[in-house]
Amino acid sequence: MTLSERLAAWSTALQWRDIPDDQRSLVGLRVLDTVGLILAGYETEAARCVSGFSQEENPAMAALVYGTLAHCRDFDDTFLDSVAHPGSTLVSTALAVGEAVHAPNEEIATAIVAGYESAARIGAVAGRRFHARGFHATGVVGPLAAALVAARLYRLSAQAAADALGLAASMSGGLMAFVDDGAWSKWLHAGWAAHGGIVAAQLAAQGFRGPRGALDGRHNLFGAFVELPAPAAEDFCGDLGHRWAGGAAHFKYYPCAHVIQPYLDAAIALRVRHRLGADRIERVTCAIAPWAVPIVCVPRAQKLRPQSDMDAIASLPYQLAVALADGTVGLDALGAACRARPEVRNLAGRVEHAADESLGHGFDGSIAILLSSGERLESAVAAAPPDRAKVLAKFRANARRAVESNSAAALERAMVGGALPQFEELALMLGKNRYETRLA
Repeated sequence: MTLSERLAAWSTALQWRDIPDDQRSLVGLRVLDTVGLILAGYETEAARCVSGFSQEENPAMAALVYGTLAHCRDFDDTFLDSVAHPGSTLVSTALAVGEAVHAPNEEIATAIVAGYESAARIGAVAGRRFHARGFHATGVVGPLAAALVAARLYRLSAQAAADALGLAASMSGGLMAFVDDGAWSKWLHAGWAAHGGIVAAQLAAQGFRGPRGALDGRHNLFGAFVELPAPAAEDFCGDLGHRWAGGAAHFKYYPCAHVIQPYLDAAIALRVRHRLGADRIERVTCAIAPWAVPIVCVPRAQKLRPQSDMDAIASLPYQLAVALADGTVGLDALGAACRARPEVRNLAGRVEHAADESLGHGFDGSIAILLSSGERLESAVAAAPPDRAKVLAKFRANARRAVESNSAAALERAMVGGALPQFEELALMLGKNRYETRLA
């Protein structure tokens, strides 16, 4: 069997009862997190554009909307090794198809787990090499994992699911060109990956054949995109069902490039501990992995004076300036009013970076704050483990931008109030909002 066939066979056979409790407990949080992002995304101009393009009755088009909105604030979860964002693509796929086929709650939840596991393993083969070659990993990995989510919910056979995965591999792509001018293509990558995965599964259901060697054949995904040899079968999927790599996706608590988040955590902690005011800060120096420098540190002029929300999302000095000035970074930090604040601009100008070749295993680094008194404050930075309270607080803040508090509370109870998420009310809420946004 090829890798595609083995992964498809595992994902179609997976049962909810076979999933460990620690992985089950993440599903509700993953869905709640992504739904909050979708709801917050409805207020953006991008939402009006992409919703106008969609057709409400088509799950592939619904997933295009959901995935784009969930990613359009860069507030979604991340696999640290590949820097792929699974939730915006895979939860969107599961919600759209699950609603269309009236799938039981257990099936939707199981499909999400299977998708996360597939995305984790596919992304880990290349690591950050997709980004190094100028590809956005979400757009490369996302369609394949989304195809397996959709195939499971459409109840395709293992062979048809393998066809879907092979077809989805030809839908992989996504250039990092948005880094230069803040274009919206980055956001589309997550929605398009969900859309492509569903279309691939729909075609496979009709008997449309996909290549079985997409992961390990002569012209496989890894060789084509990053010139890597195909992974050995035992290394890639020999421990499926025993080791759960999908649980490693880290939640994001600030709307920023994920590599920035640990620096914000450290800066806010130092601010609280030492009661820092911006006027006491002489200079901030961040030691950072070289691979991240082109994404969040340079070109420096653009990072110091972000001209768009995309610029603000990907600026280490700007994000740190907001964190140190306000003690938090929320969605309002991306807006023009905050970007124009003189105290934030001045403080951003005092934030520097230093590339350190020893960094890069996780989102590791360090931050040093030199005070005007001459005192130096330092802290290591590292990616934080899942924090249920922070995820819930984030959802509440995001959801109230689109729905009234009682509806938000009902969604929260449905997703994390029991052992298994309940998706019925969620489907109605998202479908209603998608329709109203399209008419706006």
